[in-house]
Amino acid sequence: MKKSAHSKPKKLGRGLSSLLGDPISTNSNINPAASEISTVPIEYLSPGEFQPRQHFDPGEIASLSESISQHGILQPILVRTKGINSYEIIAGERRWRAAQIALLHEVPVLVKNLSDKEVLEAALVENIQRADLDPLEEASGYRRLIMEFSYTQETLAQVIGKSRPYISNIMRLETLPAEVKIFIEKGKLTSGHARPLVGHKNAVELATEIIRKGLSVRQAEALAADKRPKRSSHKEKQNNEKSLDTIALEKSLSDSLGLKVKINFRNKTSDITIEYDTLEQLDEVIERLR
Repeated sequence: MKKSAHSKPKKLGRGLSSLLGDPISTNSNINPAASEISTVPIEYLSPGEFQPRQHFDPGEIASLSESISQHGILQPILVRTKGINSYEIIAGERRWRAAQIALLHEVPVLVKNLSDKEVLEAALVENIQRADLDPLEEASGYRRLIMEFSYTQETLAQVIGKSRPYISNIMRLETLPAEVKIFIEKGKLTSGHARPLVGHKNAVELATEIIRKGLSVRQAEALAADKRPKRSSHKEKQNNEKSLDTIALEKSLSDSLGLKVKINFRNKTSDITIEYDTLEQLDEVIERLR
């Protein structure tokens, strides 16, 4: 099957150097039309509308503030023009917050006139590269690019520099119950621990048990699989119970493809089932098999 003839999107996952330009230079006056680093009063800046990060750790901001007090801001804050003496932060809100605590009057900025789509891309990439987002914030950013800017998971993966299954798996976390999401936001559960809980009837109960026992990701996967309701059909009763190795293999294949995979062993013949929702997903499976 042929791929769509759309032009290949620019990949931002390798870094923000294409946006940030040359190393820092000191210019006392800002020129919004130029792509160079300048200094502006700190009060001219405001948080960006497309900032994917919702939670800022006070301890991290305080630590960064101490570093800024000693060494200054070593990387400029990426902004775009919002109005006269007004700039919206695209990337670098943590530095801006820390600079206020450090009582800086001016900050280095790089002005880029980017579209809303490019702003969200840049903000996502910066936060992902610095591991600043929790999995739910990351998922929300991906969802926004897909819903508001007509991305597919495949093109988004190319732009962000992640695999399509990775993006698919992260976005599934948004369907978890609110209680489990709070565990993720507080850092009590990783995305690896939470992934097998997606769609699970007892997700909250299992999440609590995983945290209480300090289970590894593999142990959490086995626990979630073991606690899933058993089907009572005559056909399934005849099959041998799946081993943990089979369950782990199903999970590994599902992660690789970004689709649900089932392995069924029978006396004479066995089968592997791959479930898909869209023709795009089917095309990708066929491409990999070829």
